[in-house]
Amino acid sequence: MPFSEMNVKKEIERRKNADSEFKKSWDDSRMEYDLLGQFMKLRKEQGFSQADIAEFLGSTQQVISRIEKHEQSPTLKTLCNWANVLNVDIQLVPRQM
Repeated sequence: MPFSEMNVKKEIERRKNADSEFKKSWDDSRMEYDLLGQFMKLRKEQGFSQADIAEFLGSTQQVISRIEKHEQSPTLKTLCNWANVLNVDIQLVPRQM
């Protein structure tokens, strides 16, 4: 079976427009996806490896990898400890409407 080319962004939009449950699930996942992306970016900018973060958190590199690949959701405690390692604060800010 040959591979077919797909525009993922268009397919996601199509599914969101066709299925309200998919749209809600997709929209709900964006905040977690973005937050974990920020943690990964900061980790790299500060020169930490996944193993470094794992050591500080008392975890393993594999767990950090699974979190960064969105295969495992971190606990709030893990995120707070990770923020401490990176010397950053987690803040809640009102959304711009």
